Amino acid sequence: MVATYIRRVGSVRPSHLMFTTGVGSLVDLPSFSVLVRGLDEWSYQGVPDWEPIDEPRLLDAVRKLLREREVKELRPAPWLPGDDPSGPAGKVGVPVTPFPAWLRCTVCNELAPLESKIFEFENSRPRKPHEARFVHNNCPRKKSGRKPLAVAARFVLACPAGHLDEFPYLQFVHQGAGCPDATHPRLRMEDRGGNLAANVEIRCLKCEARRNMREAFGQRGKEKLPRCRGRRAHLGDFEPKGCAEQPTLLVVGASNQWFPQTLSTLAVPRAGANELQAKVEQHWAALEALPAAMLPYARQNVPALREFEKWSDDELWAAIERHRARSHDTEQGKGGYPDLHTPEWQVFSAPELPEPTDDFALRRDPNGVPAQLKEHVADIVQVERVREVRALVGFTRLDAPDPEDPDLVKRAPLTRGKHDWVPASEVRGEGIFLRLSEDLLRDWERRVASSHALLAHQEAYARFRQNRYSDRIAGPFDPMQHWPGARYYALHTLSHLLIRAIALECGYSAASLAERIYARDGGDDPQAGILIYTAVPDADGTLGGLVSLAEPDSLLRLTRRALADARHCSSDPLCAERLPSDPDDFLHGAACHVCLFLSETTCERGNRFLDRRFVVPIDDPDLAIYPTLP
Repeated sequence: MVATYIRRVGSVRPSHLMFTTGVGSLVDLPSFSVLVRGLDEWSYQGVPDWEPIDEPRLLDAVRKLLREREVKELRPAPWLPGDDPSGPAGKVGVPVTPFPAWLRCTVCNELAPLESKIFEFENSRPRKPHEARFVHNNCPRKKSGRKPLAVAARFVLACPAGHLDEFPYLQFVHQGAGCPDATHPRLRMEDRGGNLAANVEIRCLKCEARRNMREAFGQRGKEKLPRCRGRRAHLGDFEPKGCAEQPTLLVVGASNQWFPQTLSTLAVPRAGANELQAKVEQHWAALEALPAAMLPYARQNVPALREFEKWSDDELWAAIERHRARSHDTEQGKGGYPDLHTPEWQVFSAPELPEPTDDFALRRDPNGVPAQLKEHVADIVQVERVREVRALVGFTRLDAPDPEDPDLVKRAPLTRGKHDWVPASEVRGEGIFLRLSEDLLRDWERRVASSHALLAHQEAYARFRQNRYSDRIAGPFDPMQHWPGARYYALHTLSHLLIRAIALECGYSAASLAERIYARDGGDDPQAGILIYTAVPDADGTLGGLVSLAEPDSLLRLTRRALADARHCSSDPLCAERLPSDPDDFLHGAACHVCLFLSETTCERGNRFLDRRFVVPIDDPDLAIYPTLP
């Protein structure tokens, strides 16, 4: 925690800083809530041996997305091992600040900001950070024993531009004015609990003015709120250009108070690259500006370069020159995210697999795809080792970032000025890669191209875009922009079916698995692949339980089970008959929580673009890519 309270108040996994409790997010602690501060406040002074995370493709993609070439590093969160709160580890961590700074006494209901000095921070047991709390010093209703607990007043203001501010209780209870009897009157919040604003009333103890919080909720209540002040609470300042947005009242803990905008990539070598070239690409940040004369010295004194011990200086320098000569620009489509999937697809689908490294190892069964699966799967690759790197580039409030258009929702910054680094985390694991036959997919796409089911999905997608995004998009509105295509529906649905079947056998829960869908039709390099993998923060990765399921007998059993289970759902016939029709704008057909939906950490598209009828025959057999079981 920053400012006055230099204390540990909790701990999270590094991956939580990417997806759950990153910069700008509110974190609910047992007795109060805190706001994660911006990168300007993060310090690595107490972590002498920290090193940036090497992943050149991701770093280049971050630069392109943020349009800031100044970004030089991907950094892990500052951390030191150790449990002693008085030791070095106790002084290292991600900084947070109490927010909201208005607290309420749980005994007398006194409502006041921290700056009033009415409440005091208490942490008598440094080894138990979860017991940190604020207390009311002079509570008039205190009986005996410990001082009464003070908790966060549970309302804040947020706007679509990413600003977060305190709720103006003093002005609210006095109808936009000040108290006629005092400049700093005492307030009381009568909070009767529950989720209803009608259970909360604000009262001024000086002039006896009263007002219920229900008057600030809803559209009519929103119109009564003051204009956004442009407060960037996580950065400790205000928007230099101001803000014209109308804020929204949120309850602390609301799911729409913070959405991360992240990029992730698998640390794969270039297709056809050898081990040396793969390591040069991985450590390019340390090698990029290195002159040839300094190479011997750097190899002895830079820890990251000791991995090149088995190659001579001449071999290493030649590999550096080859890498520098290549175009290393990551493709970025107009209005889209940088393309991080294509290099992965090229490696997984290459006829010759790359040499194994400490971060990446693939294996293909020498006997090929089992005979019973050849009509269903064109290629199977066991991903024995894989490293995934994730970077946080910003966040949004109220509206989640669009998965295809990064500029549709305004991104809040992580720092006050220019970025020169962004937080990142790396995880290691294993997986299974399946490639479907291009001939099979093209034949299926021709069959479903003019079908009623696909047309219904296309029309629903247009309505979805129209209902949510049309008023935000500058220029001509194209309702079908970023349409993923029929191929994506089939691959995505098959992926979910396999994940649910795998989770029952491999020992991992479905929430610990993840997917990457490689779907692109047309062009010189069409894509039709599914990667199902698991990755954990532990340096050793996972133990082979997933990759072993890619063995012929196991995969045949899993595929049969997944496709057989897809034919029936306990919600049928409602699930099997579901298709969106006007005015529906949901983006799934025959899919529900019983048969297809997975957790948000597993599905890359939020359980959208799913339909069992495109994989197995549940109504019209011509719509199914697999009309029969293997």
